[in-house]
Amino acid sequence: CLENTDPRVRGRGIQLLSQVLLQCYSLLQEKEVLHLVLFYESRLQDHHLVIPSVLQGLRALSMCEVLAPGLAVSVLKAIFQEVHVQSLLQLDRYTVYSIITNFMGSREEELKGLGADFTFGFIQVMDGEKDPRNLLVAFQIVRDLIGKNYTLGPFVEELFEVTSCYFPIDFTPPPNDPHGIQREDLILSLRSVLASTPQFAEFLLPLIIEKMDSDLQSAKLDSLQTLTACCAIYGQKELQEFLPSLWSSLRREVFQTASEKVEAECLAALHALSACLSRSVLSSDAEDLLDSFLSSVLQDCRHHLCEPDMKLVWPSAKLLQAAAGASLRTCHCITRSVVPLLLEQHTKHPQSSQRRTILEMLLGFLELHQKWGHVEEDESALLALRDPLCSVVFSAMTDPSVQLQLVGIRVLTVLGSLQGFLSPSDLELVVDHLLRLILHEEDSQSSEAAMEAAGSLAPIHPQIFSGHMIPRLGEELRPERDEEEEGSRAPRRLRQRCLQALAAVSTHASIVRETVPVLLRHLRQLHKGSEAGSAQDVVSVCQSLHRVALQCQQDVESCWYYHQAVVPCLLAMAVQASMQESTHPLLGKALLEEEALAAMVPVISAACTHLSPELAAQSVSHVVSLFLDGEVSFLPQNSFPCSFQPFEGGERLEAQRRLVALLMAFVCSLPRTVVIPQQERLLRDLLALSCSSNCPFTATTAAKCFAGLVNKHVEGQQLDEILQLALNRMEPALAEGPQRAQALTLLLWVRPAPRAAGRGAGAGAAHADAALPTQVSKALVLRYHPLSSRLTDKLLGLLADAELGAAAADGFSLLMADAPDVLHKGCHADVRIMFRQRFFTDNVPKLVQGFHRAGPDVKANYLKGLSHVLNHLPKPVLVTELPTLLSLLLEALSCSDRVVQLSTLSCLQPLLLEAPQIMSMHIDTLVSKVLSLTSSPTMAVRIAALRCAHALTNLPLTVLLPYKPRVIRALAKPLDDKKRLVRKEAVAARGEW
Repeated sequence: CLENTDPRVRGRGIQLLSQVLLQCYSLLQEKEVLHLVLFYESRLQDHHLVIPSVLQGLRALSMCEVLAPGLAVSVLKAIFQEVHVQSLLQLDRYTVYSIITNFMGSREEELKGLGADFTFGFIQVMDGEKDPRNLLVAFQIVRDLIGKNYTLGPFVEELFEVTSCYFPIDFTPPPNDPHGIQREDLILSLRSVLASTPQFAEFLLPLIIEKMDSDLQSAKLDSLQTLTACCAIYGQKELQEFLPSLWSSLRREVFQTASEKVEAECLAALHALSACLSRSVLSSDAEDLLDSFLSSVLQDCRHHLCEPDMKLVWPSAKLLQAAAGASLRTCHCITRSVVPLLLEQHTKHPQSSQRRTILEMLLGFLELHQKWGHVEEDESALLALRDPLCSVVFSAMTDPSVQLQLVGIRVLTVLGSLQGFLSPSDLELVVDHLLRLILHEEDSQSSEAAMEAAGSLAPIHPQIFSGHMIPRLGEELRPERDEEEEGSRAPRRLRQRCLQALAAVSTHASIVRETVPVLLRHLRQLHKGSEAGSAQDVVSVCQSLHRVALQCQQDVESCWYYHQAVVPCLLAMAVQASMQESTHPLLGKALLEEEALAAMVPVISAACTHLSPELAAQSVSHVVSLFLDGEVSFLPQNSFPCSFQPFEGGERLEAQRRLVALLMAFVCSLPRTVVIPQQERLLRDLLALSCSSNCPFTATTAAKCFAGLVNKHVEGQQLDEILQLALNRMEPALAEGPQRAQALTLLLWVRPAPRAAGRGAGAGAAHADAALPTQVSKALVLRYHPLSSRLTDKLLGLLADAELGAAAADGFSLLMADAPDVLHKGCHADVRIMFRQRFFTDNVPKLVQGFHRAGPDVKANYLKGLSHVLNHLPKPVLVTELPTLLSLLLEALSCSDRVVQLSTLSCLQPLLLEAPQIMSMHIDTLVSKVLSLTSSPTMAVRIAALRCAHALTNLPLTVLLPYKPRVIRALAKPLDDKKRLVRKEAVAARGEW
């Protein structure tokens, strides 16, 4: 074939040889490669039909490691001289680029020996390229030419022209493009070429200025982003000639554009220009371009800040701030000129709205000072303006306008963070203003903003806040102050704000030691007062203590101090309250309310989660001894009227048993490495309590505590024995008797399930009972314990139970959801990855099977359980299983249970967005059922149905059009719904249809 006179036959022969070489090029010897290279080079002069196969052969040879020196240069010279590349097909042109890329990777020094001839040869190869697949490779070659210092010689402009002709990129990928090349890929690739060398600057900058004037927004954005990229490698020399034109274009765009994107890119480009000029090293006789450039910026923007109508105030301020943020030098230069002017304008404009605008601009410039940190030269210009700045800020904070107050607080926070800027007397005034806003400002926005500001400034000035703010907050909480107020107690809002403020400022170790005693003292007052403090007051204190705990967690010393101060104190008050309930019904009653105990749980939990194992072990021995043996010696004020025996029987000890919630918070939050003393005894007592207590709150917390300990328990015989004991207690209780609900609760929590989602304190007895088995199940599901499947099967069996079926179905939500108090990673629980997927795989087929077998009166339980599982499953997993489950989900929409309806709709909405093709097959059923639910008596169901109706518009248009009139008519009714949130969703859905 190779000697045949017919070029087509010769081509087939060379094609075969090339295909063989592509398979075995790594096996060739040097002499063989030499012989083949000479053969292929001669074939480049053959008929044009042969050339594609020749190039394939040369591509194979270009990958040979034994290629003799000089052959790479020889091949490329032959291609440059003999092949008109742009007349070839796309694939053959790609082959040429591949050959060049291979040689540049393996024979770099040889190619550099060609000098500028190699650059010129490549320019000829690339000139006229149009295919995006080839352009990506060609742009990479140009980047390598520049980045690896190949000689460009006199061909810099030609190389620029051959690449810049594509700027800005105008490419729209065809639909269903198998190559996946996006416009953004080409833009970024070309930009990396254009911004790769300062040698292109004299050609590129005029082009950028020209394209910035384009009517196309995409061209403007591409030009601005390219300019920003170029500034990273340019210096004053490259920019000098074009600075006036660049500034003129940037200013015009910011002043005139209606596009936020264009404005943002203009500001980024100005920032980059200023930064580039700032870092350029000047020679002694060179002109300082930065000063002249900033003078132009100030000249063109400064006067707009003084205009009475303030039309161009914000565009001018943004330009000045973009330039000022580039470097310390630009910041100093611009703020020195602008800040005095803004202070002057503040005095000229008495209206609150105008003053707010001026303060917001001032804030922007002050934040730039904050960014650059403390530098004496930088601060000196501001220090001269300290008094007028403080006057302006304090004036804003006393203004009736809430919006002006909020800006004033933000400015004050920045000024307070500038090291050494405010004097001690100024800081005392700052504290006075913040306290006034926190305690006495009617608007909650200002009060909350002042608390946030206090929290930011307290670590910077801890002595000022310790000495001036905390004593005054403590004073407001004194009982004597309550008597001074009209009525018997201080206004609740004032106390609430005091508590919140104490927590907000607890951002420094020394301040924590001041605020925690104040909070605990107030809690003791609520506990010991002549009148019982309300549970809500206790909750407020606990919320503040919890916030302090979270802020202490990263500091070991503060964390241990907080733990030692707070945990024993809370336990002591709770224990005392539980003993007083029978003798003094009013004293301490609030501490035993479910909501108060539930509020103490996160406080104790947060105090334990970040303890070191050594300190945790030291503390846990005291707490476990307290609950098991009544050992109260470690508690403060430990003279109690009777013994503490929460696990003993008897009606009079019911109050003590409620405190198991605090035990749960402590032991379930410790690191897994901490050994719990007397753990087996503790587990048995918790198990007994969870099965026997008639109080839903006590039974559920005991089950949770049992589940938390089981989840972290090491594998082995002891764990197996305690689980078997739990099963022996649960199985008879689940079968019959008055404790069925408690047994179900235990089952749910102990099952090795996902992170448990605890129920609210006021859950009904049926749900509490249901929660017991759920707790056990959850604990095991999370850690993939072998027993979890057995417990789950029991739960599945209960779905057919007339009494417990509904509660068991809700238990599936508990198993799949995240738990707020125990069995989550924040409490160091053993939570395995993908436990939800595993639970789905193991149990959903059983749910489906049970549904088909169940009687009509319990089918809803199976649908509810299924919807709970699917609603918590990661959506990508659900999409893959959708075809087999969709019919059941659609049937669930017909269920009368609103929980099932709501859960199913929540599950279907994302599927309509993520799996439109599958959902399209059931369009008729979907439309009918979703529209019927838009008239549901339950508001949440109506909203979810309307969201699904909205999501239906994501399906293919051809599928939707037949239903369009019907849907629009049906969605007219919810437009008149009595609930605003429903009307809002109806407007969105109907408008989309």
